[in-house]
Amino acid sequence: MINPARLHSDLSRLGRETDMFMATVESLSDEEMAAPSLCTGWTRADVIAHIASNGHALVKLIDWATSGEEQQLYASQEARAREIAELAALPRPELLGKLRQSSAYFAAEALRLGGEIAAEEVHLHGKQIPATSIVALRIAEVVVHHHDLDTAWTVEEADPDSVLNALEAAVRTMRAQGAPGMTLVTEERDEWVIGDGALRVTSDREGLLEWLARGVTDNVEADGPLPILPTW
Repeated sequence: MINPARLHSDLSRLGRETDMFMATVESLSDEEMAAPSLCTGWTRADVIAHIASNGHALVKLIDWATSGEEQQLYASQEARAREIAELAALPRPELLGKLRQSSAYFAAEALRLGGEIAAEEVHLHGKQIPATSIVALRIAEVVVHHHDLDTAWTVEEADPDSVLNALEAAVRTMRAQGAPGMTLVTEERDEWVIGDGALRVTSDREGLLEWLARGVTDNVEADGPLPILPTW
């Protein structure tokens, strides 16, 4: 069982981040949705479709945590790509409807995490995710991909704890994909060690997230050359 106060707090922040994401998406014209995003090879519509698809997929992790039975988010990577492409091709009102529906579905299903937990950890793309962090993982998806829409919204507008959720997800990804050894330190006094921790990299949370997620080096400092990071 997740502490009820933590679950309420996580879901409240998820609602806030989702509302901001939704407001940005609703402001986009058809032409703007067809424009490139910060995700290589994806338009903004593809990013929006991913978030819509992801809301349903992550419920499988809730099923796993509450039943103890392992779940696959998608039948295959090809099935995942096909679903995202099909959603992205929908008329704008239909895609926005799918996004609203999946966001509400995930939030409602996440309430089950306040009950009995049968699996303390679940797995996603080689990453170990504590059952207590499934909602935080959805928050990370929304925050990072809101940034990927490349609009007037910036990650600085996210709740500080939501940025921290996104950073924790980024660190899990770096570890799972065998990123070079680094010690990541933020101005807010967070610290994560990846591999042997050989290279010290410092920034504020937002700057570190932009580097880990999308390779932006403007706001990070290191005591050696910055490595090329694995892609998400």
